[in-house]
Amino acid sequence: MNPHAPFIIDIAGTVLSKVDRQRLQHPLVGGLILFARNWQSREQLTDLCASIKRLRSDLLICVDHEGGRVQRFKTDGFTHLPPMRVLGDLWMKDAMLATNAATACGYVLGAELRACGVDLSFTPVLDLDYGESSVIGDRAFHRDARVTALLAKSLMHGLLQSGMANCGKHFPGHGFVKADSHTDIPVDNRSLKKIMADDAAPYTWLNSSLASVMPAHVIYPKVDTRPAGFSKPWLEDILRQQCRFSGAVFSDDLSMAAARMIDGKLVSYSEAAITALSAGCDLVLLCNQSLDSGLAIDSLIDGMVEAQITGRWQPAETSELRRLSLLPTSTPLEWNDLMVHAPYIQALDLLP
Repeated sequence: MNPHAPFIIDIAGTVLSKVDRQRLQHPLVGGLILFARNWQSREQLTDLCASIKRLRSDLLICVDHEGGRVQRFKTDGFTHLPPMRVLGDLWMKDAMLATNAATACGYVLGAELRACGVDLSFTPVLDLDYGESSVIGDRAFHRDARVTALLAKSLMHGLLQSGMANCGKHFPGHGFVKADSHTDIPVDNRSLKKIMADDAAPYTWLNSSLASVMPAHVIYPKVDTRPAGFSKPWLEDILRQQCRFSGAVFSDDLSMAAARMIDGKLVSYSEAAITALSAGCDLVLLCNQSLDSGLAIDSLIDGMVEAQITGRWQPAETSELRRLSLLPTSTPLEWNDLMVHAPYIQALDLLP
């Protein structure tokens, strides 16, 4: 077992290059995240995932594949899944029908991805739908935290049926702020009491079901001056202790605008990674940096090697065990077998 492989990186194309192979074999790299640019067809995706696993079977292959507008693979047989708001709307008409539909969504989502070799989708979104955030919008289930938690739990049950873990995001909540953390630094000025009673409540209610959590690149100044993903009060004191969450914590993408602005200063990728890991993250994402020769990825890795040598960062065995726990343990159905699998056919029929 690696002492700790905290980095989730990306690749530029639809096949692995020589440089991709070198980076993915680095002991600090624990996985990669796929994007639409890495997709041509089911056969190509399956071959790509297989080539990654031949390099290292422990690499965690991830994707943002929620349904609606955040679904990386949409053609060549992949089911077009609805945005999660559709399930929330269905809840208002028939709550029990909505929970069953959510389970079906989770199963179809997970089973199709696993049939192609993908290990984990960063879903469900637990943000509440305040009608303010353009980046969250219809990705959220509902405005009510109770409805959100129950629909998310149903979706996670479907993921579990497919053999896939889950990732609740964006702790403690991104739905209230208008700004998009991909391009701005959102600030939520509400009190801790208000946030915990509403937005963050699903994380406590689902602490026995969530396998992993991704914090928001949002600053909550009533709690800390740093974004939640770089905040020990949020990750250690609140998420771990108060919410009693024991799974893996991913940082959100370090290339986002809010990710490297720490204490009012723009820091390097490696400095941002050290800060996130020191605050309580187990894994850190760096996305879309392979497109520019991957210099940012190399800088991140080199910076962390130096930090380990100088003692500024030390691997955490507990974090590595949490990463490994996200890898599927069951054998997935191949695509052609999945297409005639009775539970899958039933799940398709239950989709809203």
